[in-house]
Amino acid sequence: MKNLKNKEKSGRLIIVAYRLPFKIISENDQVQLFQNSGGLVSAVLSLVHEQEGSPFNSEEKIQWVGFSENTPEELEGQSLANDSFQAHPVFIPTEVNENYYEGFCNNLIWPLCHYFPSLAKFDDAYFESYQIANKLFFDKVAEIIQPDDVVWVQDYQLMLLPDMIRQQFPQNKIGFFFHIPFPSFELFRMLPVKWRKAIIDGILGADVVGFHTNDYVEYFLKAARMVSGYGNKLHYINMSNRIVKVDSFPISIDYKKFNSAFDEPAVKKEREQVRASLKEKIIFSVDRLDYSKGILHRLHGFQRFLEVYPDWHEKVSFVMVVVPSRDSIEQYQQMKSDIDQTVGRINANFGNINWQPIIYQYRSMPYDELLGMYTASDVALITPVRDGMNLVCKEYVASRKDKKGVLILSEMAGAAAELGEALIINPLDDQDIADAIKRAFEMPEEEQTKRMNAMQTRIREYDVFAWTNDFFTQMIMLEQEHERLRQVFLTNKGIDDIRKAYAASSNRILFFDYDGTLAPIVPDPAKAIVSVDTKKLIMDLAKRDTVIIISGRDRYFLHELFKDLPVHIIAEHGALIKTKDSDEWTLNDSYEENWKESIRPILDIYAKRCPGAFVEEKETSLAWHYRTAEDQEYAVRRAQELIWQLKSFVQPELNLQIIDGNKVVEVKKTAFNKGTAARTFVENGDYDFVLAMGDDTTDEDMFEALPSTSYTIKIGDDLSAARNHIRNQQEVFHFLKFMISSPEE
Repeated sequence: MKNLKNKEKSGRLIIVAYRLPFKIISENDQVQLFQNSGGLVSAVLSLVHEQEGSPFNSEEKIQWVGFSENTPEELEGQSLANDSFQAHPVFIPTEVNENYYEGFCNNLIWPLCHYFPSLAKFDDAYFESYQIANKLFFDKVAEIIQPDDVVWVQDYQLMLLPDMIRQQFPQNKIGFFFHIPFPSFELFRMLPVKWRKAIIDGILGADVVGFHTNDYVEYFLKAARMVSGYGNKLHYINMSNRIVKVDSFPISIDYKKFNSAFDEPAVKKEREQVRASLKEKIIFSVDRLDYSKGILHRLHGFQRFLEVYPDWHEKVSFVMVVVPSRDSIEQYQQMKSDIDQTVGRINANFGNINWQPIIYQYRSMPYDELLGMYTASDVALITPVRDGMNLVCKEYVASRKDKKGVLILSEMAGAAAELGEALIINPLDDQDIADAIKRAFEMPEEEQTKRMNAMQTRIREYDVFAWTNDFFTQMIMLEQEHERLRQVFLTNKGIDDIRKAYAASSNRILFFDYDGTLAPIVPDPAKAIVSVDTKKLIMDLAKRDTVIIISGRDRYFLHELFKDLPVHIIAEHGALIKTKDSDEWTLNDSYEENWKESIRPILDIYAKRCPGAFVEEKETSLAWHYRTAEDQEYAVRRAQELIWQLKSFVQPELNLQIIDGNKVVEVKKTAFNKGTAARTFVENGDYDFVLAMGDDTTDEDMFEALPSTSYTIKIGDDLSAARNHIRNQQEVFHFLKFMISSPEE
């Protein structure tokens, strides 16, 4: 991973998370911070202070905003700092925090995101407190933020915060990372409409939005499209005046710390004690008490192993440690009771006076003891029914400096996407777990080593430090993308410069989109007719220059409008071309027939479901129009659903492109577009002046394909690859009129 480049101006890093990573102790009027040694804390320290070319001011302390249960309010206003961090406690009233954290976060978002919708509790008071708490975090950020600071917001407790910061401080860079699974849209849509829109818009206040896996990214992108109507291109969401990058950044661990621990005397002592006291084969698992961890399913899988493979009786010890969590809540108390009973039943049914199959402990584990268990175990059995990432499996792999041991990992853990050399199992399939345990016990050491080597290489190369570096590298790359797509509105001087370049050139080529450029956008596409004055102006241009009308419209419409003008016409996004000297239309060589039959029924169904929408069949494309739909809000939702269904349906070998246009969804072949068609014209002539004007997403292909010396102009204020903008379609005529005028005029 390359180091981040230094910026001329760099600000501080502000981390905002629900909890502060410190205990704040006040004794004898002295305040001390006791810093946790978590991976995120270590990673941000490295990012700011230890790496060459840090994007942050390494002389400034990291600012950390968060709630702290042990922070007395009388400390507010005092400086709470150590050598590296400045802590900024957020004070949340007890009743608000109960509905916010225990309520909205833990009783609704947590079960919904972990695929336990039956456990999700929907309460208006929860969301109200969630809004209040996010505002309290915002108020604290607003107190401390400076112009060049970068704010990194963490997790599902603060999903509204990025947009709050964006609205008040639009120039600051903002990142957001979601540490748990993002659910499929079918689950996400269970949230009330107002809540889910607030969440999506809140998260999209960030510049870079990170998730653990590409699946979660895709689920979020679908939610963004369905809830707020934002499409994406290569995981970039164009929000008109800025771009949001949504990508996967699989969180990791401090590999060196866990790997080097193997040789530490305290760890070695623990490992030897474990090996001396337990059976021939040792299985180990450690989890926080939570229904998402699949602890009961794991026990049932182990029970199945004992049932079907009796030869392993008295040869295996399963050490299962469960770390206390939320055990004051009735549901968690019941879960613990079920675990206790299941362990007791398995031990009673299969154990004897010399052998206890399961050694179960309900407690936290000190670091040395945890590493001793990791490095002594033959198998790590990690079977969550849903987990955002799961770092225990990465810790186990990293700790095995001896290259031995087998990881059995649930396919429902985010880490399964990275650790394919593990034995991947379905955590709900008892027989699958049983068979994996037997296979792990019988695996030759050479194969164990081969698998461990591959997984360790991956974790070593993408450790927690690479994770933070990657996230902020994407933020810097996004800044470069913004620079490329920045909005530069033509000033009088800029227009005059184009006029002078036009006058000084002798061989000019001009490309004009139709709808939204030469003609206004109107509800009924058939009535979008170019004005008499504009048509006369195009005639004047065509007499002296090469003029090309380039549009998604069909050839019959365009021919009828421009048949009396000496212009070239490109129809249907580059599929059909007619030169000014011919009445014949040429079909693009790359066009292939016989694809519409499979797509047309999908568009027809959506047209029937959406009153006012209709399907237009062109020669080389199909278009689903909804500008004339009776209920536009409903039509937009249907359009997003249609796009998503088409993307899921269209196979790569069909080579089809789905265009999310202005009140239209269009499907066409990918082999050609406005860019390929425009470039063909330019390459076939020695032009010294190239101009292209357009307003739609399809015109971006043209802007990107033309030479860097071209004058490319976007109509409107959406971010664009065009080098310049003018504000609306009405200005097009005046711009062109001025461009061809003489200095005297």
